[in-house]
Amino acid sequence: MDQKTEKDLSEQIALFRYGIIADFVHLAPGTKGLYAQIRKKAALEYSIPDSGRTRVAEETIRSWLKKYRKNGFDGLLPKARTDRGKTRKLPLEVADVLLATKEKEPELTVPLTIKKARQTGKIPDDIRLPESTVYKLLARHGLTGKKKSVAKDHRRFAYQYAGELFMSDVMHGPTVMWEGGRKRKTYLIAFIDDASRVIPYAAFAFSENTAAFMTVFKDAILRRGIPTRLFVDNGSAFRSQHLNLVCAKLGITLIHARPYHAEAKGKIERWFRTVRLQFLPMLSEKDRQSLETINRALWTYIEIEYHRTPHRILGEAPLDRWARIGQRVRYPEPGVDLDDLFLFEAKRKVQKDRTVSLNGILYEIDASLVGETVTLRYNPADQGNLIEVCHNGDFVGEAKEVDTYANCFIKRDRPSGSIETVANKQESGEAVHSLPKVHQPIDFSKLTDADTEDDDV
Repeated sequence: MDQKTEKDLSEQIALFRYGIIADFVHLAPGTKGLYAQIRKKAALEYSIPDSGRTRVAEETIRSWLKKYRKNGFDGLLPKARTDRGKTRKLPLEVADVLLATKEKEPELTVPLTIKKARQTGKIPDDIRLPESTVYKLLARHGLTGKKKSVAKDHRRFAYQYAGELFMSDVMHGPTVMWEGGRKRKTYLIAFIDDASRVIPYAAFAFSENTAAFMTVFKDAILRRGIPTRLFVDNGSAFRSQHLNLVCAKLGITLIHARPYHAEAKGKIERWFRTVRLQFLPMLSEKDRQSLETINRALWTYIEIEYHRTPHRILGEAPLDRWARIGQRVRYPEPGVDLDDLFLFEAKRKVQKDRTVSLNGILYEIDASLVGETVTLRYNPADQGNLIEVCHNGDFVGEAKEVDTYANCFIKRDRPSGSIETVANKQESGEAVHSLPKVHQPIDFSKLTDADTEDDDV
């Protein structure tokens, strides 16, 4: 590079530096809000002359401002290197590659920064990159410190009585054997009682979707009662309309944690850590043979070890704590059908061949419903067992899976033009086949605590 070109480049660099600090040169040292403005400048991206970098550190901007106040525009001109013509430890081109790599991926450690920089092919193989030297380079440009997050107000809390709050979350679990001898990943869905640390229910599943979550939730209620509040994450399973509907019918207040705020679910996260440290390492190959075997091993660990071992914070075993503070737990009334309450619902339009499709399976329903929109109520864990069909809020029958071969020999019905509900059929004396076990609406008022004496009705 000749002297004229080098001088032009130096002036371009000085002009670039002045453009960065131009808003501050007329401010007195120590002006309130100066550092905040510099911080905003450092957060922007720039096209830096003769450099592949796009950001400027706060410390660098402050040093330019200090030099300008002392020496004016000349203070912004880059100084000629004293080691010109000599072998340098880190050539400028190499330093630029390292800095650009670190700026692109700030989470990289020094060894990974060096590895990534070499993978670009812009650093000759004969140039040594000592980690200490690279660290000093990154530190000079403010690229080594961790980004400070805004402090959050975290406070330890605990409810007084069992059943006042259940927490729930999902943990990635080990793989187990599945169909055809293949391995499949599992997910641990668990509930924990806030006051006693008892695990109402926990189970491994092949999915973390709403269907898997609701199955575990129902078992938790059957074993340990209906919680007053349910505290969950923001995953899709916890935001489903079905969960909101079930909680509303059971009188449960559904609470979602703030996004990226894992600390709020500290109790369930701590229990997951206990599972990783105490349960998973003890699993044998026999325990991993199926979903049933690993869940059997899990529940043995929970009931025999975890529930009976004194808790470090509580000072007593979770089961003992539950027995002492569980007098307010609210259990479902004997007449309440939880199976019916937890059924999923899906709306479908009946096709001309009297069929509807549900999760890829075709079902047949009454011919009088052709062209109508019906509600299918089903259990996703056992979809083929029972599909209830409702129309305008009334139960009208069951759907059965299509048997195309059998349909070759069945006489077609003549639609009557009217839709008969099961209740109408019973009133007319007509036989009703395959009647579901529960058709009457659930009296959810039975789920609330009654402190007054019973009156004759």
